[in-house]
Amino acid sequence: GLWVCVVVGVIVFGAMFYSMFAHSRARHPTPAKFHESALVETIWTIIPVLILIGVAIPATNTLRDIEDNSDSDITILITASQWKWHYQYVDAGIGFYSKLATPQAQIYGLEPKGEHYLLEVDNPLVIPTNKKVRFLTASNDVIHSWWLPDFAVKQDAVPGFINEAWTRVPEPGVFRGQCTELCGKDHAFMPIVVEVIPEEEFDSWLSDQRVAMALASESAVADRQKTWAMNELVPQGEAVYI
Repeated sequence: GLWVCVVVGVIVFGAMFYSMFAHSRARHPTPAKFHESALVETIWTIIPVLILIGVAIPATNTLRDIEDNSDSDITILITASQWKWHYQYVDAGIGFYSKLATPQAQIYGLEPKGEHYLLEVDNPLVIPTNKKVRFLTASNDVIHSWWLPDFAVKQDAVPGFINEAWTRVPEPGVFRGQCTELCGKDHAFMPIVVEVIPEEEFDSWLSDQRVAMALASESAVADRQKTWAMNELVPQGEAVYI
């Protein structure tokens, strides 16, 4: 598509500059007297139509591929809320929240800003290399937007509606983005971090996550059944509210 546009531009501007030079008043002080040509009119109507058709066919195929979310290897439900992301691996049955990890001291200028200031999270989204990953975006409250420029993915997260996108990343790496919809007072503190790891490492990571979730569930059940003493509850309350 780009090279077609370049060729068309060269031809159009070349013809324009040639006409300005070859048919200037200095070269032809007496203007020519002729009427329109049906053949010329037909030619310069048909050629642009053929060019547009030639550009439209590959562009349509590309757009169709961009929107084709079928045959994905992994499906991840991304649910936004003020002001964090929840990632649910639909087929694997695991999920977790991801929120800003930049210390408050840096935000208030009490400490020097880190390398990834406001673009770091406690739990990054992890996906494997060379797999088609399908993203489903939704929201629990207001409209958010999941934007990862390196993946060319920017999808609004709308309450009661699911948007779709997909990516396939060939190389491992860490990629960062942000919420790009004005979603409230902490809109600037809602970063996105995606860690891409090799396929074999991803399988091990999934197994570890399943074990961690099982242990957390067992611990939560034990905590609910336990009779807590006041001296055990006070430090937990202070950690939350102070």
